[in-house]
Amino acid sequence: MAEPVERTFAFVDLAGFTALTEAHGDATAVDLVGRFVTLAAEAVEGRGEVVKSIGDAVMLSFGDPANALAATQRLLRWSQGSDGFPMLRAGLHDGPALARSGDWFGATVNLAARLAGRARGGQTLGTARIAESAREQDMGVVGLGLVELRNVPRPVELFEISLLAPAPPPPVDPVCRMALDRERAPGWLRHNDHDFWFCSIECAAAFALAPDRYADAALAGPGGPNPQQ
Repeated sequence: MAEPVERTFAFVDLAGFTALTEAHGDATAVDLVGRFVTLAAEAVEGRGEVVKSIGDAVMLSFGDPANALAATQRLLRWSQGSDGFPMLRAGLHDGPALARSGDWFGATVNLAARLAGRARGGQTLGTARIAESAREQDMGVVGLGLVELRNVPRPVELFEISLLAPAPPPPVDPVCRMALDRERAPGWLRHNDHDFWFCSIECAAAFALAPDRYADAALAGPGGPNPQQ
């Protein structure tokens, strides 16, 4: 029987992917996921591996937290600089895991996935050793205390890791949740004293038909509101 191996795992996924799929269709969503997986493979090169893609998420494996943080940071930076790419969110955890048939299994893997699912768009969450490594690399770390996670028997001490330089968040299309370049957005509308930008005329039209439905969600979620400067 195989012995557990100490590894660091990162799960990174596309925030707002369901909304994007509903707004732009399956073909656009599939193309976007393909682009995302390619970026992930480039980000981990020389540092770790892409274990697999799971829907709109990638599972990454590394030998240590430092490489995991560096590769995740590279991936988030690339996505932030790509126009028309959804915001990413990530969860990192390290510990023993079992390798089998090119995949990894165990509580360590499950916890990393739970962290990614809890993170907001643009946010990276990690556990204690991840936070320690981040501090050693002069990354910002904020303790979030003990947090209860679904299907995890005991509360887990979580930390928010700042992998991106502080900057005003980009405007996010309230319909499909795609991050935008304000200067190149093809659509713009004002509703209840807030400005909203759109990736397409179709998304602007959908918003115009039910502005309160989309505005409330956008103002409550990551990337909103988009106040005029």
